[in-house]
Formats: sequence, C-alpha cells, structure tokens
Amino acid sequence: MNDKIMLIQVFVVLFLCINLLLITTFFSKEVFYTTMRYVLFAVTLMSDCLLLFLTDILLLSNLYRFTIQRWLCLIMYIVLSLYIFVTPVTLTAMTLERYVAICLPLRHAELCSPRSTLHGILIIHILSSLPCIVYLSIFFASTSYGSDNQGRRCSAEIFLIHTWQGHLRSAISQFYFLIMCITIMFSYVKITRVAKAASGEDKKSTWRGLRTVGLHALQLLLCLIQLWCPFIEAAVLQINLMLFINVRYFNYITFILAPRCLSPLIYGLRDEMFFHALKRLAICGLRKKH
Repeated sequence: MNDKIMLIQVFVVLFLCINLLLITTFFSKEVFYTTMRYVLFAVTLMSDCLLLFLTDILLLSNLYRFTIQRWLCLIMYIVLSLYIFVTPVTLTAMTLERYVAICLPLRHAELCSPRSTLHGILIIHILSSLPCIVYLSIFFASTSYGSDNQGRRCSAEIFLIHTWQGHLRSAISQFYFLIMCITIMFSYVKITRVAKAASGEDKKSTWRGLRTVGLHALQLLLCLIQLWCPFIEAAVLQINLMLFINVRYFNYITFILAPRCLSPLIYGLRDEMFFHALKRLAICGLRKKH
C-alpha cells in the first residue's frame, strides 16, 4: 500500500508541476490572457490544480486516519463540489468556442471577446455552484450542523444523511453531463460538416479543431465515469476489502488523475503558439539555472 501511495504522490507532484509551468506560460504573453480559448484553458488548469491538491490531502488524511474539524471539512467539501464541475463545464465552453471559431467565423470576434470571456467564466462558476447549493441546503435542512463540530475523518459521505441524498447527487451529476455530452456531440457533428466542405488550409485547421473536440469528449467521459466510482466501490466493498482497496486505487489513478493531465496534452503540446511559448520559457529557465 505504501508503494501505491508513493506512486500517487509522484503523479500528483508531477501533474502539479506541469500545470504550474503551463499557468506561468499563460501569463507570459498578452495574447494568451486576452484570447478566450487560452483563458478557459487556464481556468481548467487552476481548477485541476486545486482538485489534485485537495483530493490528495483527503486521501492521505483518510489513509492515516487523521481527524479534521467539521467546519474545515465543510469548506473543503464546498470547494471540491464546486470545482469538480468547473472543469467539465469549462471543457464544454471550450468546445462551443471551437464551434463558433469554425462554424461562425464572422461572429467569433464578437462572441469571444475579452468581455464575453469574463461573463463566460462567471456563468461557468454559477452553473457549477448550483449542485453544491442543493446538496448543502438539503444537508442543513436534515441536521443541526452546529450540534456536532468535533474532529472526524473528512469525506463526502458525512454530508449524506439519507440514502436518497446520494441518489439525488448522482441524478444531478448525470443530468449535467448529459447536457454537456449533447453539446459536444452537436459541436462535433457541425464541425465535421464544415470540415468536409472546407478545402486547403481551412480543411486542415477544421480537422485540427475536430480532433480537439474529440479529446474534450474523451476527457469529459473520464470525468463522467468518476461519478459512478462511489457506487462501484460500495458494491465491491460488500465482496472483499482488499479488492475494494485495489479498485479505489485504480479509480483514483484513472478517473481523477488521468483527466487532470489531459488538458496539458491537448493545449500545452498540441497548440503551436502555446507550445513555442512553453519551450521558450523552459529554455530561458535552463539558461538562468546554468
């Protein structure tokens, strides 16, 4: 088990370092923080960094049976509940930005201006906060929170008083991801039609956008499967404890860590302008070091 935990720490530190390097690259050129797709990319990076950090803290605290005050656990629960939705909702927004750029190029400058980007980020966070508001409203209506504020092991389960609350949480998550999947499929079909009709450089650019949308769909699928993990793990726990530990370890690596490293691969390496800026930043860093 210690070897597995050490491997997770290596992955978490590696992904955090990569994401922080990409965030530094984002702030290195004005064109990045004035262009919608790069700003949305930075939002996913920051969201993923926060999720990786907090989930790793909770993993270690539960593994070594550390207790956390309920008010602190509540804050962590609110942040995690919010940002577990921010990344997939932002991915959907990035897909719509690609749809506008390819299918409505004459309106792209108007719809994807810096002002529209700020409004978009606000809408993303409002939509992502709605499930958390519902969960906490039900929790506070079902229990007297202030009556028990002792330290205990922190997990999402302590905020589920009734079984139906878990089912409601799953239903809300599935509804969100259904809307996201429909949006991505719609964009994919529209971009495919434009790609078939395009020629020359336009065709090449359009197919590149189509591959990006496909990668967003894969990342969204991994995020969706993550919501099914608690139900799978609960069923496995009834069968065998060791199998449960192995399944939980696999789920954490595959459906929490993996989706959080796809964003750097999609934009950090595939986007030519961002890749050159990243390479230049790395070279400058090495020269300063020497």
